[in-house]
Amino acid sequence: MTIHTPIPRPDRRPLTIRLATPRGFCAGVDRAIQIVERALEKFGAPVYVRHEIVHNRHVVERLKAMGAVFVRELDECPDDRPVVFSAHGVPKSVPAGARARDLFFLDATCPLVSKVHVEAERHHAAGRHIILIGHTGHPEVVGTMGQLPPGAISLVETVSDAEAFQRPGDAALAYATQTTLSVDDTAEILAVLKRRFPELPDPHKEDICYATTNRQEAVKRLGEGCDLVLVVGSKNSSNSARLVEVAMRAGARDARLVDDAGHVDWAWFDGVSTVGVTAGASAPEPLIAALVDAIADRFDATVVEDAGERETVTFKLPRALTD
Repeated sequence: MTIHTPIPRPDRRPLTIRLATPRGFCAGVDRAIQIVERALEKFGAPVYVRHEIVHNRHVVERLKAMGAVFVRELDECPDDRPVVFSAHGVPKSVPAGARARDLFFLDATCPLVSKVHVEAERHHAAGRHIILIGHTGHPEVVGTMGQLPPGAISLVETVSDAEAFQRPGDAALAYATQTTLSVDDTAEILAVLKRRFPELPDPHKEDICYATTNRQEAVKRLGEGCDLVLVVGSKNSSNSARLVEVAMRAGARDARLVDDAGHVDWAWFDGVSTVGVTAGASAPEPLIAALVDAIADRFDATVVEDAGERETVTFKLPRALTD
C-alpha cells in the first residue's frame, strides 16, 4: 500500500516522518493469513484456527468477521470442519490428534519455523542434546520443544540462563533459536554458550529468520536518527516487542509499541522533530498508513522512506488450497 503524501500545513509545527524499509508483513505471515482466507473461500465458514493465526489483533478480528473461529485446542473443533494450525508451529501431538479424529487440517506453520523443527530432529537423531534459545511459553517455543521427547531440549532465555545451563551427562550439544528474537541478544547468549561449550557450531546468519533480521536492521537506522520511534504491532507479538527494544538501544530517545493510531499518546511528540515509523512482521500495511495519516493531520509533516532491504521472498500455499 502506498503511503499518501501529506498535505502541507505551514500553520503547524514541522515534523519529519521516517518510514522503515522493510516493515510489516513477512512472507510467512502473508502465507498463513492467505491459508485461512483461501480455506474460507473454498470450504465456506466456519473454518477453525488453533490459536491466533498470527499475533495481531486486527488480523484476527478481520478473519473472525469472515467466518474464522479461533480456538485454544482441537477438542473445541467439530469433526466436519477444516482446522488451520497457526504460523508459529505446533507440537507433534497436535497433528497426531487431528489424524486420530480424521480431521481435515491445514498447517500454516511458517516454513522457516518448520526448518528449525527439522534441524532439531536431525540433531536429536544424531544423539545431541539441544539448547533452544527462546522465550518461555511463546507458541513457537512450545511447538519446537514439542517436536521431540521431553528432556531432549533445554530452554535458555537469558545470558544468566546460558551461564547456569548444565550439560546432561556427557551428551553432545547443538542449539536452535526462536525465529523472532533480538539478533543482538541472541548473539550475546550464544557467545556465553560458545565460551562454555566450544564444540558448539558457529552461529549461522539464517538461524533467526530473514524478516526479523531485516526489520531489526531497519529500526536500528531509525533509532540512530529519530527522537521517537513508533512500532505498529500487538502486545503479544514477539518480533514487534523486540523492535521497540532495538530502537532504544540504537539511540532513539523514546520508542513505543502501538496497536494502531488510536493508541498513540500525542504527548509523546513533545520536543520531537523526527519520528520513525515501522511495524512488526504481523502488522498490516493499512495500519501503518493510518498512523502516518494521523500524524500528518497534527503536524506539517514530511514523509521520508528509508533505504533498506527490499524483500521478494514468497512461500507456496498447501496443495489442498491450490488444486
